[in-house]
Amino acid sequence: MKISRLNSIEQYVISKETVSIDELCEVFGVSKNTIRRDLNDLEARGHIAKVYGGVTTVGSPGAVPMPVRTNLNSADKNQIGMLAAAEVQDGDTIFLDSGSTTVCLLRYLSGRKRVTVITHSLGTMSEASKYDNLSLISLGGIYSSATDSFTGLSTFEMLSGMTINKAFMAATGVSLESGMTNTTFLEAEIKRGVVQRASSIYLMADSSKLDKSAVISFCQLQDLTAFITDRRPPEKYLHFFSENNIRVRYDR
Repeated sequence: MKISRLNSIEQYVISKETVSIDELCEVFGVSKNTIRRDLNDLEARGHIAKVYGGVTTVGSPGAVPMPVRTNLNSADKNQIGMLAAAEVQDGDTIFLDSGSTTVCLLRYLSGRKRVTVITHSLGTMSEASKYDNLSLISLGGIYSSATDSFTGLSTFEMLSGMTINKAFMAATGVSLESGMTNTTFLEAEIKRGVVQRASSIYLMADSSKLDKSAVISFCQLQDLTAFITDRRPPEKYLHFFSENNIRVRYDR
């Protein structure tokens, strides 16, 4: 019971970035003393920190472990996955980036034929293996639990021989100035290599990623084929995408 509550509180704080103690008491229906004890336990995990009157996230969203990120904005991610799946045609060879949003595309490909999925994401490999209509190619490498993906020299070497029709990419942050950004050097290098090899590039990112910037830029927004998100982006993004002939897909 307590572990479940702790995980829920952690996910809630990460999704909101900064939350007051009063709000946490109201949302989770517990006393201030209980919330304070829970926050002490959660602070030891290293992803949130107590501040005056509340709690805030520590570091960037990309540093949050995959099991936590997977449960953030899950309804929005599923909607993005459905919209992205509509871009996949029979016979396509697609790359699925590591991330908690890109994997959602797979469950909407049941009607496609002869689709090959290339990935370095362990979660994507596991999900793709459930579908008989998909061919799966793993890039391999050294596993990183933080990103739930494989990286390393062997990953780059295998990627160098791949032909990719459509790349479905994730990003820690998205901005007009920095483009698509990531927190991890090796991950960013793989993303950059995929972008160079793909005929079409699709960014799958929910609206919480907009106007955020991480340390390493791996793709400029003008290089996109389409931006797939959960809701209508701000006007400055719509204007930019229109000027650069980039399609935008969203649900609301």
